[in-house]
Amino acid sequence: MKEYQKVLCIAGSECLGSSGVQADLKAISACGAFGAGALTCLVNMSTTKVKDIMPLPEDFVTSSIRSFLDDVKADAIKTGMLFTKPLIDRIGSTLLDYPEIPKVVDPVMVAATGDRLIELEAIEAYKESMFPVATLITPNFKEACLLLGHEFGKEDLQADMDYLCRWGNAAIVKSFHQDGKFMDVFSSGQGQPLRLFEKRFIETKNVNGTGCTFSSSIAAFIARGFVLEEAVAHAEDYIGKAIEEGSKYHFGAGNGPVCHFYNEMPL
Repeated sequence: MKEYQKVLCIAGSECLGSSGVQADLKAISACGAFGAGALTCLVNMSTTKVKDIMPLPEDFVTSSIRSFLDDVKADAIKTGMLFTKPLIDRIGSTLLDYPEIPKVVDPVMVAATGDRLIELEAIEAYKESMFPVATLITPNFKEACLLLGHEFGKEDLQADMDYLCRWGNAAIVKSFHQDGKFMDVFSSGQGQPLRLFEKRFIETKNVNGTGCTFSSSIAAFIARGFVLEEAVAHAEDYIGKAIEEGSKYHFGAGNGPVCHFYNEMPL
């Protein structure tokens, strides 16, 4: 019997279908793996505003994680919106029981609308509970600034990346602007040389869920057997094309989705 390459996503659900677990599952499917989801919270939002967030009970979330991992098992795990400090601590503790599974941790803190998606005390909880179990963390520029306590890359790019890798993880910081260039900055670990993924800036409002989509696509390529830097490079290519194709569509009054299945769009 054949086996699926499986990714378990631990993240929130929102009604638009453009971010959270909905974006995770689309990206994982588009990148050739099987996606499953353990929900952490429910988000009521439009394309212009996050209206309400309802966390799910911590016992229910961690039990859902174990139900999948203990029965079906996974080739990679991806975490997204966790929201509260107690939930972050519980999930981090739960994932300690599965050290053999690569983990992509997307520290979701700010929505494309600018709304904060995390309780302030939860920022430190990521450092204490989630980053020590992570294979890779994927903050965007604003999230990296929150984690560092200062503007990312303003003084010493290497030192900032070394700090973000201080828990034994790799890191990629998304959407960094420097010297007129737009790039993602990757490090495989503390003291390691940086790899810069320069990107073409695409003028579009359809950027909701780009972080979810990118981190999930990395997890999908890891699950398929690619080493970490190769998985990141493949995911960079995927998200770039998904944003470009998504820019051609209208979706609500504000921030719409990327086009996850651009490879299968009709001619």
